[in-house]
Amino acid sequence: MPKLKRSPDDTRGGTDFIESLDRGLRVFELFGADPRPLTASDLAKAADLPRATARRILFTLERAGYVASDGKLFTLTPRVLTLAASYLSSNQVVTILQPVLDRLSSAAQEISSLAVLDGKDVIFIARSSPARVFSSGIDLGYRLPAFCSSVGRVLLGRFSNDEIEAAINAASLTPMTPYTVTDKVLLLATIVTDREKGYSLVDREAEPGFRSIAVPIRRYDGTIAAAINMGAHVDRVSTGEMIDRFLPLLKQAADSVKSQLL
Repeated sequence: MPKLKRSPDDTRGGTDFIESLDRGLRVFELFGADPRPLTASDLAKAADLPRATARRILFTLERAGYVASDGKLFTLTPRVLTLAASYLSSNQVVTILQPVLDRLSSAAQEISSLAVLDGKDVIFIARSSPARVFSSGIDLGYRLPAFCSSVGRVLLGRFSNDEIEAAINAASLTPMTPYTVTDKVLLLATIVTDREKGYSLVDREAEPGFRSIAVPIRRYDGTIAAAINMGAHVDRVSTGEMIDRFLPLLKQAADSVKSQLL
């Protein structure tokens, strides 16, 4: 299991910073990095914490009902879903966009998803799928690197050129497929061009055999708040069809909610 690292800015807050809470959240986050039950030693090593500290955190989470243990191995309980449910029910973008995604997915008979920027990644927070389409991979909470995903490039487009360049330089740019663009100059030019076009089409860069097209979701003041996309396997949908058939539907959906987002 890889270690969970914090950036230098993660200790900001001065006297308002609660180190014990930060440590607990670090351990909490690690459960999502490995589907197997984990030992206290596993979590301590990955969180870069003393084993005794990790065990105290785990016992606290167990007492609160978020973690279960057989005495050696620890797993999350369904109670953690209440945290996700609280976010989804309180998020204005999700509340407004979910019915829009449902209509969009039904009209195109393809999967549609909503994503927001979370650091160097995008995280999918809503989705819709027509009954006939078998969906896998992209579920709620699914993450992808921003630099090589259609929603990520759309979301990065809300920043200035200098800020985009800084984000690219700070990213690891690890190739996800043989088609992933990792050249920094080309990436910057692509994101800027996509911003001018008003959409991003990514072909097999984020996931093998999969292409997607995304547009920004803007608030009433024009600020990009999220992105929606539609994707399909390369054997079923061409890039031309994505532009001709999917793009108008995506733009229409984005325009329909602009006045509702504060």
